[in-house]
Amino acid sequence: MSPASCLLGVLLLWDLIPRPDALSYFGLTGREPLMVLPLGVDDINALPPVKICESFKLKRKQRRMCKRDAGVAETLVEAMHMSARECQHQFHNERWNCTLGKTRLNMLKRDVAEGRKRSRDRNRFKETAFLYAISSSGLTHALGRACSSGKLERCTCDESFNDIDNRETWLWGGCGDNLKYSRKFARQFLSMNKAEEQDLRAAVDRHNTNLGIRSVTYQVVRSRVKTTCKCHGVSGSCSVQTCWRQLAPFHEIGDVLKNKYEKAMKVVSMTNGAGERAQLMNEPVGNEAPKGPKNNDMVFVDDSPSYCKKGKYSYGTRGRICDKEKNCDSICCGRGHNTQSLIIKRPCQCQVKWCCYVECKECNTREEIYMCK
Repeated sequence: MSPASCLLGVLLLWDLIPRPDALSYFGLTGREPLMVLPLGVDDINALPPVKICESFKLKRKQRRMCKRDAGVAETLVEAMHMSARECQHQFHNERWNCTLGKTRLNMLKRDVAEGRKRSRDRNRFKETAFLYAISSSGLTHALGRACSSGKLERCTCDESFNDIDNRETWLWGGCGDNLKYSRKFARQFLSMNKAEEQDLRAAVDRHNTNLGIRSVTYQVVRSRVKTTCKCHGVSGSCSVQTCWRQLAPFHEIGDVLKNKYEKAMKVVSMTNGAGERAQLMNEPVGNEAPKGPKNNDMVFVDDSPSYCKKGKYSYGTRGRICDKEKNCDSICCGRGHNTQSLIIKRPCQCQVKWCCYVECKECNTREEIYMCK
């Protein structure tokens, strides 16, 4: 089992966390039952970091990295929640809405150790690609924030941004999110061994994992790292500013990855020699020469199922709430939808009362919701 799969198993448990008997599977990337986070979220956070690390199904190296710094375990939990929320946010209007649970969404995962001849049975859909990318980007983002907030002992504020213009009016201060450390840690934590790298689907997993890390550190860094400043000066003149770099909200990185998901490239392996590392190439059309994906491309191997009916890959879309004007036809897979009228209570006619509170009335409104047949 690849380290990326181990982390993905940890990160795809949001449906199960509140239940005391939580039993999860590896979602789109796995078949093996995984007992993790057996307690509620509050109980997990109350556990010693070592116990939290032991609750996750990690490889030996990952377990060692988790235990060597008290803040890593908490950061893993934070990355799990952040990645889960963002995945559901990005797919909430689609047939596959990133809802995972006890259903074995893809039971075709095989460890490389079980034999390369079985690797052809492991599916790598576009959705799988997104999960690997959003999980690794969530870990990288959470680590960068953890450094600047003082949660991790082995890293501090980012000191790489020292080429500041107008130094007489713009002082470097505050505590920037440490991208350099978070990138290095994430790459080490999710690195694969040589045997795993030879497999086609492992190569795809590695590519999408690295894409997620780069989405935080490389191609997104200039547009997604923001400068935050505070003014200093007489009477608020802002003659001097103290500034630091902060990562932008994770939603922006999620938007970037969702866009790459929409343009994902289907790949095959062009390497047949035993012991050679899999080389990813697109499927050539006609006389076109095959070409490899770029580092910022999201890649997949297998065509996705429709996700219309409940099965091993999906809960199906029966009973899903949809938007009549936007996506009912697509989400309901042509089965049509039912209309239900509900009375919704909402605050209304709100007024600001002197000095410090808002007073609202409660209004009842009738709304129609649409659910797939």
